[in-house]
Amino acid sequence: MSETALTPINLIFPLFISITLMGFIYSSIIAIKDGVKNVKKLHDIPCSRCAFFTGDYRLKCTVHPCKALSEEAINCRDFELNTGPAPNRPPLVK
Repeated sequence: MSETALTPINLIFPLFISITLMGFIYSSIIAIKDGVKNVKKLHDIPCSRCAFFTGDYRLKCTVHPCKALSEEAINCRDFELNTGPAPNRPPLVK
């Protein structure tokens, strides 16, 4: 029977593997947190609940067509809550 000698490679390699694994787990957690933050920010876009939102991909908003459904529309000055059903518009969620 031969004993395995403790060489520097036998000590460094497991340490390298565990550091790499911890780095991967850390970066995965950071990526998930960033994703959740972005999704929350995108849910703040009020366009689908606005009276000026058309629901048509060619003209999404009659007041600000370039800003519609983007992050610039989060604090839209012209936002007016949709109070009734209209064609090509998603149903109002209460």
